[in-house]
Amino acid sequence: MKISVPREIKNNEFRVAMTPAGVRDLIHAGHQVMVETGAGIGSGIPDADYAEQGAQIVADAANAWKSADMVVKVKEPIESEYGYFRDDLVLFAFLHLAAEPHLTTALLSSGITAIAYETVEGPTGGLPLLAPMSEVAGRLSAIVGANTLMKSAGGMGLLVPGVPGTRPAKVVVLGGGVAGTNAVSVAVGLGAEVTVLDTNLTRLKELDALYAGRIKTAASNSLEIERACIDADLVIGSVLIPGAKAPKLVSLDLVSRMKPGSVLVDIAVDQGGCFEGSKPTTHADPTFAVHSSIYYCVANMPGAVPATSTVALTNATMRHVNALASKGWKDALRGDAGLAKGLNTTAGSLTNEPVGVAHSMDSVTLASVLA
Repeated sequence: MKISVPREIKNNEFRVAMTPAGVRDLIHAGHQVMVETGAGIGSGIPDADYAEQGAQIVADAANAWKSADMVVKVKEPIESEYGYFRDDLVLFAFLHLAAEPHLTTALLSSGITAIAYETVEGPTGGLPLLAPMSEVAGRLSAIVGANTLMKSAGGMGLLVPGVPGTRPAKVVVLGGGVAGTNAVSVAVGLGAEVTVLDTNLTRLKELDALYAGRIKTAASNSLEIERACIDADLVIGSVLIPGAKAPKLVSLDLVSRMKPGSVLVDIAVDQGGCFEGSKPTTHADPTFAVHSSIYYCVANMPGAVPATSTVALTNATMRHVNALASKGWKDALRGDAGLAKGLNTTAGSLTNEPVGVAHSMDSVTLASVLA
């Protein structure tokens, strides 16, 4: 199979979808790998490192897409890339289609087979390709939140750990999943007073035991969310419904009653955001004001730390890239029910029901496609 790795072009996206180690594995398995020139530079990987492992370096995105049987990316394609879609191509990348109606339409119109990292499931459940980026985004959320609390960034001018004789910041984490757990870890490490809310009481018990009384936990409901947010200096939203739009847990009315200069970091913005008023921002312009609070809604947070996130992502994805390349997408999906959950579109049909619900579109079953 011919596999291409184009350069990421989303704002300040410095990750790359494959490392030289991944190229070596594919070349040794008898495949061809094309890497767009400069694709790895943001992650500290020069073209020469790819070429040394047998990759062909191609001059531009048009050639990378045109020459491929499968394109492996990090972030969802943006509008300038829609013209590269075709019905005999496999795309393997983050897609987040529930929040991307125009991309969904473009994929369906082209007939391309699109497999989304974020809906692939592991043998025992979970989202193994989303998890490493959720770990990065979760840890980063507490760091960027602490930075945004500074007066120079628009916040209230509060130092998260405080100093002797002053109070630390009150940090609220909505969701105790992978991203939320990692946000809690860094917020505790920074010396904040941390409260985490989740609907999963078993998860709250685990976190309570892990931190031995150093954090507060609360069962998530509208009243507890309201109480926690009104008292918070920093709120981190990290809720996820696989493949579907994130629920809006914090209303604009609630934001209007929060402390002036408080900060809300929305990790779920890729899936539409869990705060009312959230909209995707970029690393170049990451924040905006809502009432008297500051929203941070960067849609590709891990792209800011590519030396970490590129390796973490490819550690998880390359097993599936190898399977898709060696078996073909249909046989690979037939042999791996978790990977099959990643299929979102093929031959003009939508195969992800939550995306269909989000956009009022009809969807077909995986079984009908793989029969």
